[in-house]
Amino acid sequence: MKLLVDMNLPPKFADMLTEKGTVAVHWYKTGAPDATDNEILAYAISNDFIVMSCDLDFSTILSSTKGKKPSVIQVRTQDYLSGETAALIVSTINKNITELNEGAILTINAKKGRLRLLPL
Repeated sequence: MKLLVDMNLPPKFADMLTEKGTVAVHWYKTGAPDATDNEILAYAISNDFIVMSCDLDFSTILSSTKGKKPSVIQVRTQDYLSGETAALIVSTINKNITELNEGAILTINAKKGRLRLLPL
């Protein structure tokens, strides 16, 4: 499993996830900073990434297109750079890895995660 971290999350966040044992690459290392969400989704599909973002755009696109991939992890907290948040995210991802590999949207807030299988 590889995470593609969207531009709306800090690059250091991707580094923290990598330190916790998850392969995470920030989009700025991969593509143009002004890339559209559809371009990011296409890249994620082509390169077997799960998209991580803090906005709802990716899940909206997948919902409207009945897309099955890529999986999307929505981080719904403002405390991105705390070690506790990174640990919670990695733990929640690991608990849902089978579903994420098949196609899902995982929303993680400060206390828990909520999983929805794709297509929506």
